[in-house]
Amino acid sequence: MSETVRLPAPGSLGAWLLAARPKTLAAALVPVMVGSACALHAGGFRAGPALAALLGAMCLQVATNLANDVFDYELGADTAARVGPPRAAERGLLRPGALRVALMSCLALALGCGLYLVQVAGPPVVVIGLCSMVAAVAYTAGPYPLAYVGLGDAFVLLFFGFVAVTGTALVQLGSVPALAWWSGAGVGAIATVLLAVNNVRDRATDEAAGKRTLVVRFGRRFGELEATVCLAVAFAIPVAIIASGLAGRALWLVWLPLPLGLSIHRGIRRLHGRELNRVLGQTAVLLLVYGAALAAAIVLDAGLGTRS
Repeated sequence: MSETVRLPAPGSLGAWLLAARPKTLAAALVPVMVGSACALHAGGFRAGPALAALLGAMCLQVATNLANDVFDYELGADTAARVGPPRAAERGLLRPGALRVALMSCLALALGCGLYLVQVAGPPVVVIGLCSMVAAVAYTAGPYPLAYVGLGDAFVLLFFGFVAVTGTALVQLGSVPALAWWSGAGVGAIATVLLAVNNVRDRATDEAAGKRTLVVRFGRRFGELEATVCLAVAFAIPVAIIASGLAGRALWLVWLPLPLGLSIHRGIRRLHGRELNRVLGQTAVLLLVYGAALAAAIVLDAGLGTRS
């Protein structure tokens, strides 16, 4: 298939946007939005810590993207055979050294946000922040890159779900309500679907590069099943929250994007190669809509004061 993507000029702002991948910032926005809704539900929303958590999460997301760009290129995972969107290092648009400097700058900004949050919420933030910064780089770098040894899925579920949502609630409340744990499971499940679709699409090139994702290890059917289970878990979360009495029937709002979830389920089972880029885009939209619906439902429940 011929290349149809118009690439930006080397070293240009467009090249940096390509490496930073701003469309992925929904993965940083959603858990902070949901965690802040959980804090409001518990009567402890604080705008300052919420904004600092959002800025820190966005810096870590961009840092992860930059690390993926440079280290996937150097490890041979990104080549001319890549079926996903182009990467800056692989296309020669940015030098690896420049990407490393930008990566360290993003981590420094995230550290600044973390220092403020430590003053607000105390020592637990140190552990959360340091682990998140290490994981952002270790995902594709180091002697045992998480994405290359089949731990990428666990990383996404843990850090883009549980850690980000509960951490956001923690810096505002000083504790983590049960609602934040349940919500973190839902957000993390959708984020894991993103990775599953990506890994199904990239199975051939990942295997050739020695990138032992779970899909490479166990086959395409495993990736399809993983996505299906994660989608089922995400849409079961509001049922569990209502049944547990943590929130009321406003949580049924979370089922509004269910048709999109079903479309993603069909797409990952039927499509191949570059065709899965469309499914990946749908999953990114689902993450944003699911997160917005979950946050809105939690805020609405707080305003209504209802419980089932």
